[in-house]
Amino acid sequence: MEKKEMLQYAGRELPVLACVECCIVGGGTSGAAAAASAARNGLETLVIERGIALGGMQTLGLVEPFMPTFAPDSDTPFVREVKARMRAEEIEMSDGVTDFGWTNPETLAFVYDEILAEAGVHVLYHSVLVDIVRQQDTIQAVIVQTIEGLAAVRAHTFIDATGDALLSRLAGIPAEAGYEKTGNNQPMSFRFEMGGIDLAKLCDYMQSLHDDWCKTKPPYFEIALARHRDIKYKLEPFFVRGIESGELTEEDAEYFQAFTIPGKPGCMSMNCPELPVRFRASEAVSYSEGVRYGRAMIRRVSRYLIRHLPGFAHAYVSREAAMLGARESWRIVGKYRMTEEDYYARRHFADAVVRTAWYIDAHGEKVGEYLAAGEYYEVPYRSLVTREVSNLLVVGRCISVSFILEASMRIQPTCMSIGEAAGIAAAWAAKRGIAVNTLEWNDIPPGERSYVSR
Repeated sequence: MEKKEMLQYAGRELPVLACVECCIVGGGTSGAAAAASAARNGLETLVIERGIALGGMQTLGLVEPFMPTFAPDSDTPFVREVKARMRAEEIEMSDGVTDFGWTNPETLAFVYDEILAEAGVHVLYHSVLVDIVRQQDTIQAVIVQTIEGLAAVRAHTFIDATGDALLSRLAGIPAEAGYEKTGNNQPMSFRFEMGGIDLAKLCDYMQSLHDDWCKTKPPYFEIALARHRDIKYKLEPFFVRGIESGELTEEDAEYFQAFTIPGKPGCMSMNCPELPVRFRASEAVSYSEGVRYGRAMIRRVSRYLIRHLPGFAHAYVSREAAMLGARESWRIVGKYRMTEEDYYARRHFADAVVRTAWYIDAHGEKVGEYLAAGEYYEVPYRSLVTREVSNLLVVGRCISVSFILEASMRIQPTCMSIGEAAGIAAAWAAKRGIAVNTLEWNDIPPGERSYVSR
């Protein structure tokens, strides 16, 4: 990765930091999986990450619960490996009762570092995608802002793991944002952690309310509230009292959820506050205003918990997320655009890269409608590629899906498996001189795929 070549860009010469076989923009949930997969299949691979930790929403966004797919045999090799490595670091993700997964952000960041280092992946931290250089149907290079200034990275294949389809949009790929009926994005969350919690006292209090929402006990424990849903949560009167006293706003109490964190006794991860839907994940100014608004919400919610919720008397805010939890923003329009009809039809595809059955979880619009036990749908490879650019793969929540379908496929294990498949495809295509957007997933032998449809 020595700086030898210079690239002409916008009337100036930029250093080429690297020329690799596979460049992944975004080291989050799907990007880390794609990087490990591509490198292990023989490609020199570089990840461009704007933070200083891999894992994205899992680590920087503090989205610590690892929701299950509900689909049988859906864990691909990378997902199984992460779980095993977390266990080796004394973080047991399984509670032994439910399908739910519990993670620890600091340990997970270390595990991703370890996996990618062993695979020989280069990681360019604290670097932000600025632009791309495209010739005809091929991306030649990406332009990134680094601590040294603007620089370029060349690659044979690029993978968009930005979560916001930013690489794709810069390359001219058509994209959608928000619900087709209203234009709204799903509401964002500004997650945080609290320490100093007496979990035994909290658990006793929830039992006194006859709350059976959580099926497990500490160290695996959850509390929740979601107003204006069909389920009537036992914590709702507690939060309503805060509204009546003026300590909370209606928006503060709209959605509340907290999970214990393995390896961090007395700590809970707050899946809240949920920002009002007027703050948009796909608009820069609105997103920025949401940060400030959300931080004020954190202050009100945490103070109310400390003052009134049993077990929180000595609690404190121990960490804020380094990014807002965007459930949905931009999505590409690729070769195949999945819709909710694929969900309801339990559709299987010849070129399927993963199966999932997580319910339609579109906050602010539509939540519910589970598939029956054992049922699932699949995500096709064609939803990861575009017609316009031959050397681009797209992974994570910004693949080619409708707003409602994205609300189901956006969960962590599904995004990880999609990234894993993209890395395999990038390597297979590169070794055979095939464009990734014309590759037939089924041409890859079953033993070399991360997932085999049946």
